[in-house]
Amino acid sequence: MAFPYMEAVVGFMILMYIFETYLDLRQHAALKRPTLPKTLKGVISQEKFEKSRAYSLDKSYFNFVHEFVTILLDSAILFYGILPLFWKKSGSFLVLVGLNEENEIFHTLAFLAGVMIWSQITDLPFSLYSTFVIEARHGFNKQTTWMFFRDLFKGICLAILLGPPIVSAIILIVQKGGPYLAIYLWAFMFFTPLPEGELREKIEKLASFLHFPLKKLFVVDGSTRSSHSNAYMYGFFKNKRIVLYDTLIQQCKNDEEIVAVIAHELGHWKLNHTMYSFIAVQILTFLQFGGYTLVRNSTDLFRSFGFDTQPVLIGLIIFQHSVIPLQHLVSFGLNLVSRAFEFQADAFAKRAWLWLCSSGWSCETTGRKFVIYEHRSLNAGMVSQQLSEKRGE
Repeated sequence: MAFPYMEAVVGFMILMYIFETYLDLRQHAALKRPTLPKTLKGVISQEKFEKSRAYSLDKSYFNFVHEFVTILLDSAILFYGILPLFWKKSGSFLVLVGLNEENEIFHTLAFLAGVMIWSQITDLPFSLYSTFVIEARHGFNKQTTWMFFRDLFKGICLAILLGPPIVSAIILIVQKGGPYLAIYLWAFMFFTPLPEGELREKIEKLASFLHFPLKKLFVVDGSTRSSHSNAYMYGFFKNKRIVLYDTLIQQCKNDEEIVAVIAHELGHWKLNHTMYSFIAVQILTFLQFGGYTLVRNSTDLFRSFGFDTQPVLIGLIIFQHSVIPLQHLVSFGLNLVSRAFEFQADAFAKRAWLWLCSSGWSCETTGRKFVIYEHRSLNAGMVSQQLSEKRGE
């Protein structure tokens, strides 16, 4: 008797959903506490705390509904054999229009077209509610209805234009790769330069002080779609860049607050967090490719899900459903590590401020300003959103 892979995958998915819902319920209970944590008294006002709490609660309620509907649909699609049924129907459609259903590329593209229509229908209500109710209620949404559907239409057009050649290439690569696929695979924003001025000089001085090989400073137009703020860096070796969201510049009260955000990000670089994360991603990527290779070559696994053949795309879908529960466990561990990294970067930012002050830099504010941007998940993350907005994470 063959191992019931499909039932095992569905069962594991449901178990992970129950576990994550339990964690979300604990988080939700913490969010309902109206008292400002002692550690934040004097750092943020009660008014800002209440706004952050209201926003997090709304997102929490939304998440409960969205996750329940998602697990319900995913489980039903797998358990009731909707995937193989839809695959057969897409083959029948090809015959109807005079194409060869045995051609895996054509068959896959027809299947994906139907999946895209289905996903747009099921995802649209949630996207609309999240953007025009939750985000708008708390003052974060900058999109109009026209902009939302225009972006949606552009995304569909790009998928139709770029999807076929990309999907065709992936299918050919997987077909040619065979059992050694893992080894082979392993082996719309506008950026403008940050204008000259005091802010640029302070960021460049901070980078120079920390020996960060800064080559270019950019500003990205994030405000056209959201009021969330952020900052990040990228690049290799001696050619690195820092990117600021224009919302970060608009929301911070002065240059020192923006420099505090950059100091935190440079802390990740100085403490080698970026390198550790890069290595972890490469290892996980290799393991994922290896896992897909095992799935791709398992006849019993495909049969368990109702497929007599082993199409490349179906293998990817089965692998996705098989690995997502494991990814949740891995993500949980990585989040613990990330949390520790954030605390270390916060501490580094405070030290950087003191070093700059002691080196003769004009310090019109105290080191307390750096405390504002810490990632303290007090009361199970009750104020993390507000702090993230101020810190630019």
